[in-house]
Amino acid sequence: MVMELEEIEGLVDPVVIAAFEGWNDAADAASTAVDHLMRVWKARVIGAIDPEEFYDFQVNRPMVSSDPAGHRRITWPGTTLAIASPPDLDRDIILMRGIEPNMKWRQFCAELLAACDDLGGQLVVTLGALLADTPHTRPIPVSGTATEPELVDRLKLEQSTYEGPTGIVGVLNTTCREQGFATASVWANVPHYISAAPNPKAALALVNRVETFLHFTIDTTELQNQSFAFDAKVSQAIAENPQMAAYVRQLEARDQEESLDVEPAPAQKGNGGNGHANGKDMEEELQRFLRQRKDRKDDE
Repeated sequence: MVMELEEIEGLVDPVVIAAFEGWNDAADAASTAVDHLMRVWKARVIGAIDPEEFYDFQVNRPMVSSDPAGHRRITWPGTTLAIASPPDLDRDIILMRGIEPNMKWRQFCAELLAACDDLGGQLVVTLGALLADTPHTRPIPVSGTATEPELVDRLKLEQSTYEGPTGIVGVLNTTCREQGFATASVWANVPHYISAAPNPKAALALVNRVETFLHFTIDTTELQNQSFAFDAKVSQAIAENPQMAAYVRQLEARDQEESLDVEPAPAQKGNGGNGHANGKDMEEELQRFLRQRKDRKDDE
């Protein structure tokens, strides 16, 4: 048995909301969104998957810390399930929060879905985040897929046409469909040149889609305040760097052109033309600039 759950009875039409750190979690946006939901809903952890079966501890190392009594303890990487019963919401929530496993992905997904089935969850909403050629001055674009058109409408998704390598979120969604679970996958498009984590603005965009889906107001005050401070810091840094400012204006112009298209063209990575450096150069330049600002502040 690789996952043991507390015996829970009487959950009302629970929906599963899941996020995993790693390849599916650019700027920690998805995991930050679920962490926020766990805090504001006061979720209670009811089970965890045995990490021995699925994680390489040389890749995802356990963490050592001290408890209030001064005793050393080990926290192992893994995936947990928690339950929440938000006041005034007519259904319960199962929150799945973990780290992308290193091995046995099919068994990993099967174990998680068996636990969800035991708890009565038949709808799984996965959250993810990817790096994209989008300017930070615009609202965070959200795209995704769903097994049912009604879910696409409720989540206000722009249907993704992505084809290529996938992570545990893609595998979990496919396993859901194979096992008869309704599923939706919601992805925030994070500006690639500010991939520093966490990105509260991207996390907020994901939480807002959860709010739209549930037809339920979620307290996002913390994320809103963090997003405002994050945006101000990035905007100030970019305003002080002419090369970065020119690159952002280029992205804004392309974003405006695509918004006027009947069928938006997919974003293209690489050299953006007009003599500007490519996106990877811009990302490295901004991260270096932000580090220099921090170092100067620490020296003051």
